[in-house]
Amino acid sequence: MNILVCVSKTPETTAKISFTDDNTQFNTEGVNYIMNPYDEWYALVRAVELKEQFGGEVTLLNVGPAANDAIIRKGLAIGADKAVRVDAEPGSAYETAKHIANYAKDQDFDGVFFGKETIDYNGSEVGGMVAELMDLPFISYASKLEMDSTDEATITRDIEGGVEVLEVAPPFCLSAAKGLAEQKIPNMRGIMMAKRKPLEVVEAEEVNQPAEVVGFRLPEEKGKVTLIDPENMEELVRLLHEEAKVI
Repeated sequence: MNILVCVSKTPETTAKISFTDDNTQFNTEGVNYIMNPYDEWYALVRAVELKEQFGGEVTLLNVGPAANDAIIRKGLAIGADKAVRVDAEPGSAYETAKHIANYAKDQDFDGVFFGKETIDYNGSEVGGMVAELMDLPFISYASKLEMDSTDEATITRDIEGGVEVLEVAPPFCLSAAKGLAEQKIPNMRGIMMAKRKPLEVVEAEEVNQPAEVVGFRLPEEKGKVTLIDPENMEELVRLLHEEAKVI
């Protein structure tokens, strides 16, 4: 199978979040970046497993600047065969999706895989947009993917109160949730081979932005915590009644 895995660069979960330019830009100073975990741990690893099962090729795709190359190389070390970087600084999920679709539409991919969301924006938008732009079926939040042949995939996704099982024939788009695969740590051989694998840089086509970010704001700080002696029930009741106003 020939699979395209779309990967993003995201700040580490411990990064301190702040904004600049009148709260219109994310402040990158001192921030360490990683490959988005849902892209890496689930989408990429499952794609590599399918390649090992059926043969074919796994291609990584990232939309971003040259600074993203180190993140891309990690994906090559995990098992992707080659990588493509669309040289752009996307300003929206739609722009990212448009760049992906512009590249993928002329290729012969059996599947286009995404993580279910990025851990910075949590939008879950790009996969569905790419599927629409490419006129492909889209299965979101996939927690299990099984294939006995390259003609049909059986995909399980968690839904409210249970699971949903779907069957779809390639080509299709899929967003990966926890459970689709197990995290794979690149070994030394993979790291060394990644240095020799091709990374193609593609010029970005112009994209008309239907929406723009006008500002960010941090959530309000949490209020102070009041500790009550478990033996002092009267004080607890008073605070719940007078301050919290829940009784």
